[in-house]
Amino acid sequence: MKGFVLGLIIGLLVLPLVAALYVMTGRLPAAATDRPLPYERKIAHIALNTRIHREAPDRDVSGLTSADLVAGAQIYKNDCAFCHGLPHEPASPEGRGMFPRAPQLFAHGGVTDDPAGETYWKVKNGIRLTGMPSFQAALSDDQMWQVSAFLKRADELPPEALAVLNPPPPVLPVPTAPGAKKPK
Repeated sequence: MKGFVLGLIIGLLVLPLVAALYVMTGRLPAAATDRPLPYERKIAHIALNTRIHREAPDRDVSGLTSADLVAGAQIYKNDCAFCHGLPHEPASPEGRGMFPRAPQLFAHGGVTDDPAGETYWKVKNGIRLTGMPSFQAALSDDQMWQVSAFLKRADELPPEALAVLNPPPPVLPVPTAPGAKKPK
């Protein structure tokens, strides 16, 4: 029994020392291009989902107006599209270069299946070690709900909200031949 206890104590001391040495020698994957540690994604996913499930507010956003969705579209375009993309557009190099990669919210169903409160929680709090910042200091509570409602209803947006994301192409001047008079 004495040997077991001594082995347990030594094991409890050696394991943290080996882990510290692993970290301090620079062998722990830290670059966005490094392969994840075994079970890293699973552990992070469980922790995130448990926290969101416990803290995400429950709010029905179906009553938000078209004006709210247009405002949400503008917020998305200004603050989110850089990483999370626009409809019918390829993922940005920045979004592809993140680890984990930034989800493209208009591809493969996006977040329309998620409760709006879950999206709101992510917008408000951010997600640690992913590049997803907290917008709590940058957006008002109403703005965070507007962008959350916009994303919840991304597959059934009114045309004016879609127009914010996909503005019409600019009208270019018609080239004139050299020496021709310009139209008035």
